[in-house]
Amino acid sequence: MKNRLITTLALVSTVLCTSTSVANDHKLPSAVAFTPDTLEKYETPLWFKDAKLGIWSHWGPQAVPRIGDWYARFMYVPGTPQYDHHVKNYGHPSKVGYKDIIPLWKAEKFEPDALMKLYKEAGAKYFVSMAVHHDNFDLWNSKHHKWNSVNMGPKRDIVGDWKKAAKKQGLHFGVSEHLGASYSWFAPSHGYDQFWPLNGVGYDGENPEYADLYHSGKDKPYRDSRTWYTDNPESQKNWLLRVTDLIDQYNPDLLYTDGGIPFGEVGRSLVADYYNKNIKKNGGRLEAVYNHKNIGSGEFILKAGVQDIERGVMEGISPYPWQTDTSNGDWYYNDNHGYKSSAQVIHMLTDIVSKNGNLLLNIVQYPDGSLPPESQLLLKEMAAWIKVNGEAIYATRPWKIYGEGPTAAAAGHFKEEDNYTAQDIRFTTKNNVLYATTLAEPSGQIKILSLGTSSKLLDKKIKDVRMLGYNKKLEWRQESDHLLVILPEKLPTPFGSSLKISF
Repeated sequence: MKNRLITTLALVSTVLCTSTSVANDHKLPSAVAFTPDTLEKYETPLWFKDAKLGIWSHWGPQAVPRIGDWYARFMYVPGTPQYDHHVKNYGHPSKVGYKDIIPLWKAEKFEPDALMKLYKEAGAKYFVSMAVHHDNFDLWNSKHHKWNSVNMGPKRDIVGDWKKAAKKQGLHFGVSEHLGASYSWFAPSHGYDQFWPLNGVGYDGENPEYADLYHSGKDKPYRDSRTWYTDNPESQKNWLLRVTDLIDQYNPDLLYTDGGIPFGEVGRSLVADYYNKNIKKNGGRLEAVYNHKNIGSGEFILKAGVQDIERGVMEGISPYPWQTDTSNGDWYYNDNHGYKSSAQVIHMLTDIVSKNGNLLLNIVQYPDGSLPPESQLLLKEMAAWIKVNGEAIYATRPWKIYGEGPTAAAAGHFKEEDNYTAQDIRFTTKNNVLYATTLAEPSGQIKILSLGTSSKLLDKKIKDVRMLGYNKKLEWRQESDHLLVILPEKLPTPFGSSLKISF
């Protein structure tokens, strides 16, 4: 199998040139060329280190039933809410399958320019478009897959439209691919009911006419996150052709894989090819970001890209830039799912940035492409907070410690803390200034234990303390065991305040 895959790689993925990449914030190292075995030479570009906040559109046909994430899989699993919803509203999956949901996705109110303006105002420095989810439906003018948004559904190039809108607003543009898991993830579509009245009648995934959507069924069944990548050479070749086409057509600044690097040398070769093409495009500088996860299937190579943590955070300051991806609600629109508050999102952002991370935030969209009221309110409130406190977020770096306070946030995937207090404080630094931002709305005074005169963290005396968004002087004093700041009666922003401390 290995020889067959290498033959495939030789056709579609080559090392193109030498490169120069960002070694740190100030200088460039000597040129390098990437191969599947040298990905650890990667250096995160400065734009990503400075950006801190990205907005994601995790959107597609699975939003249509309005019942949330993974619909295309669970509609074929009896006993799940998705199966029951599908049978009640559309019909039995032996007759009406996911192929019949796709035409219902019209995106008739999708206005990418208007949405991107809102996202930029809310503080986004980069935007990521879903390109293909586990449902195996490409949201671009795919050369290798007829099941795509130009041929079907909205009949428009969703990825291309997003990119045009992002570039108009001066944002970096990325794409997310979740395709690697789909070959096994779609296995239930080849099943059947085991009860009356349709016991043994195969679902529509068994129809060979639709094998290019539901796959051939030759891939090993998806049972848990450790088995969601296939070892079928034909499926791996299909993944490589389609993701390479995505990169070639849209030249994204960021490529996100939902898992580890897929398929061994196949995936590593694609990443090397992506980097080398980006270097060529940028005149010898590597400006590309590749996100992958240390969870489930595939390879995780820490230094090969930027680690992504799904719905979670790091325990402390990482020496390498990293990213959290999360959503303000369910991943796809869900009538029955709750939403994060603006306070929760802002506190997450502040905590993540203090630990050398970025936040990639999915903003939930209706199936038609417009925004629910909850998403609109979040963007509005984020915009107001960022306008005042963005100085403590963008282009900052971690301090000696990430923060202090009584709340111990659990680290890892699928662990999101939302019980922070005003005593939970996060530090960032820029241009010899220290910022201290509270993770809730303080009242009366702020006492920072890490900044007392006896603190071993300080090597200079504090000269001045100001509050972002407040133009008057603050009353403050530095005691042996803390810095005490008396607050104004009216704070510039809700959700949290940022102090600017100079030495």
